[in-house]
Amino acid sequence: MSGFASTNDLAEKTVSFDELGPGLYGYTAEGDPNSGVVIGDEGVLVVDAQATPRMAADVIARIRTVTDKPVTHVVLSHYHAVRVLGASGYEGAEIIASDVTRDLIVERGQQDMESEIGRFPRLFRGKESIPGLTWPHVTFRKKMTLWMGRREVQIIHIGRSHTAGDTVVWLPKERVLFSGDCVEYGATPYCGDAHFADWPGTIEAIRALGPIALVPGRGASLTTPAAIEEGLQGTADFTRDLFGIAKRGVAAGHSLKQVYDEAMSVMRPRYGHWVIFDHCMPFDVSRAYDEAKGLDHPRIWTAERDVEMWRALEHGTEMKSAELDR
Repeated sequence: MSGFASTNDLAEKTVSFDELGPGLYGYTAEGDPNSGVVIGDEGVLVVDAQATPRMAADVIARIRTVTDKPVTHVVLSHYHAVRVLGASGYEGAEIIASDVTRDLIVERGQQDMESEIGRFPRLFRGKESIPGLTWPHVTFRKKMTLWMGRREVQIIHIGRSHTAGDTVVWLPKERVLFSGDCVEYGATPYCGDAHFADWPGTIEAIRALGPIALVPGRGASLTTPAAIEEGLQGTADFTRDLFGIAKRGVAAGHSLKQVYDEAMSVMRPRYGHWVIFDHCMPFDVSRAYDEAKGLDHPRIWTAERDVEMWRALEHGTEMKSAELDR
């Protein structure tokens, strides 16, 4: 056992299925990964598939309480295993992702699957039912429009933030947005594969759309202007604060461990109550440190790297200096 904070997170979460507008729903679970539901004239689109087919079955069960239309499309907001490995549970659905997200699955999907299952055992209930990596049927470069009968659904590669392939689903008529992990609410952004310098611009692109309801990657559905702004600004503040600490530490010649200790001290008072704070921070600081040192393309997380990094930063055990500082 690696000792990740998340391996002790075994309590079941209460699921909410909130109507955001006619035929538009947010599936949220107290800080666990969210999904979105868009009901069209003849079919249903799901935003983010959940981690396993078994967990996808719960999303489908909620959908069945409001419509008997088939799930025809699944949009992947990015490549992370907790978002995509349940896709086979939506039998017959067309899977859509940005071209960059597909490239990341090619490059690191297998390693990501193995590392995430080790980090979050509770989130991969029924993992034995996962047939393998999830591959999109359709990819797009910047933006595509899907017409679900009379309902217009815009699928936008909004910009680099949580990952390089981040995609949002935008209902322009209803002004409802499903943001994936570009935005969090009361939940710590996972930044292990992030692009910190680009994240503020991505937040501004989302703000410029002017949503009146927003389903973040984690946290409750946001249905008031104040809540939406809190989600946008809170995510921006967290990532800005952390990257600032990393940049100052790198400029001063500090080690990754020194930067981590400083980040935990400075950020815990404001953000420590957010979901998965203790789990995310080692990964977040590691990536912020890398980017501050000039590494634009995030290094691939493997199960072995996860464990070594966690033990080095959270538990003070030795880690190969080349692995820590490269």
